[in-house]
Order: sequence, then C-alpha cells, then structure tokens
Amino acid sequence: MKEKGIILVKRYASPMGELLLGSMGDALCLCDWRTGVHSHRIDERIQRKLAASYQEGTSAVIETAQSQLEAYFSGQRQSFHLPLLFTGTDFQHKVWNELLQIPYGNLLSYAELACRIGKPTAVRAVANANGANPLPIVVPCHRVIGSNRTLTGYGGGLNIKRQLLELEHLHSFPATFNR
Repeated sequence: MKEKGIILVKRYASPMGELLLGSMGDALCLCDWRTGVHSHRIDERIQRKLAASYQEGTSAVIETAQSQLEAYFSGQRQSFHLPLLFTGTDFQHKVWNELLQIPYGNLLSYAELACRIGKPTAVRAVANANGANPLPIVVPCHRVIGSNRTLTGYGGGLNIKRQLLELEHLHSFPATFNR
C-alpha cells in the first residue's frame, strides 16, 4: 500500500478572519477561510486528490504566502507570486486560471467569466468552480459578482468578500451591493 503524502498546514490570522495555508512540496495548495461553511469539503477534496493528510507545520512557500498576504492586507501588494498546486477537475483549473487574469480592483460577472473560458452557457458550473476554489485571495474569486451587479456567493462569507472588494478600492460598488 502506498504511503500517504503530507500537506503542511499553518493557520494565519488575517485582519478579516482566519485562513488555513497549506503546501505540498514547494507549492501552495491551500489558502482557505476557516470562517466559511464549505472549508471541510475543500479540505476533504485536497487530501483525497493529493492522497495526503494535513500535518501542522510550515514551509518556505507558506511563509512567503503569509508575507505576501500581510502586504496585500496592508495595501502594499496587488498580486501574488507563488507556485500553486491546483486540486480540482480540468474545468475547475480552467476557471481558476481565468480568475488569475482578473486585475486587482476589477470585477467580472459569472456570465462574463463563463464567456472568457469559452463556455457561455456554463454560468452555474463556473459559479460552482468558483466556490470550490481552495486558494481564495491568491486566486481572486472575490472579484466575481452577479450579472445584476450584486454581491453573491463567497466561501469566506459575503462580509469578507465585501471587505476584500473595499480593500481593493471598490468603495463605489453599485447601490445593489448587498450589505
């Protein structure tokens, strides 16, 4: 029987809530809110896909991620430069790679995201892939909103999504912004 791998994990207390950072090898595979209701599903999927289990610890990439997150939260960083390990389907990878193309301080609707990946009728599937993102903030799924310009769905909760958008200077979000 093949021995299970190890995903090193470290808790990070961000100004907006607790994140769990995880790495396998020299790549970041997890940067997930612990305040969200879906974190256990993401944890299970990552461990299953990587045939690995969590072990408390740290690594160079976790420390770099934490440093870059601190700079992001303090307004000194607009993008992340980290080796990433995606754990999902080919479709999810396609969506997550497109999320990486959304610039800081910009918004995109789920429908626009579906069009960008060449699947204009797959809005619901795109939304589900967005929700399964194990690397929110680093892979900026918070920059995706409803077609009617409303704030919808976020694994860390709508309050954190709102705070992230405000951090990125999107204070003038339309009046339909759900509070």
